[in-house]
Amino acid sequence: MGTAREPELAGQTVVAIGGSAGIGLETARRARAEGADVILTGRDPDRLRQAAAELGAKQTAAFDATDTGALTSFFRSVPAPIDHVMITAGGPRYGPLLEMDAAAVRQALSDHAVLALEVTRNAVAKMRPGGTLLFMGGTGGRRIGHDLGIASAATAALPPFAAALALEVAPIRVNLIAAGFVDTPLSASLLGDQLAARREQLRATLPIGRVVEPADVAALAVHIMTNTALTGATYDVDGGQQFVES
Repeated sequence: MGTAREPELAGQTVVAIGGSAGIGLETARRARAEGADVILTGRDPDRLRQAAAELGAKQTAAFDATDTGALTSFFRSVPAPIDHVMITAGGPRYGPLLEMDAAAVRQALSDHAVLALEVTRNAVAKMRPGGTLLFMGGTGGRRIGHDLGIASAATAALPPFAAALALEVAPIRVNLIAAGFVDTPLSASLLGDQLAARREQLRATLPIGRVVEPADVAALAVHIMTNTALTGATYDVDGGQQFVES
């Protein structure tokens, strides 16, 4: 008989910013299965309560992660030590460049980086060496197209941002996950009645022959948490979407 495998995150604490649904919730679920305590945040109090009850979350907080004051208050309330923080809050912005005013351009270019920076600023003092800050980017925005607009520039900024930040906060690690289409409630809300057609298109064209699920991203996230040699890097999880869509 083989010996039972030890949970890889036993005794560790994972904070999921945007952890009440989709990729954030699935990552928290997998981290919990690996023995971690999980702390969840989200904007929707009801959805957050349901997620916390399912996972047996150690702590929750309902607030908008882009509210700097609320974010600071939350991290003050979190007991040290924290091992890993993952941010899945927020989404991409699309639209023709010339239709955006200066404020909208600044916001679109900086939203994800500013949120990541504010989370880092508040979290690092409570994090254990070797833990990781995990940010979400995308592979679709690497293309240039009329439908993408500002999203391509915002996508391009994140890998060097994460790498530079990794040097500043070492030995805490910083990594970026770049996903393509992931079958989440957010995707469903954005696509509406076009969701089924999009799923079928991806099944027919992706090299993996199926749609990427939140569990696929969660598996990568937990691997990055447990492999302490990984920092300053970007990891793609899009089923090969970037190679077949132009």
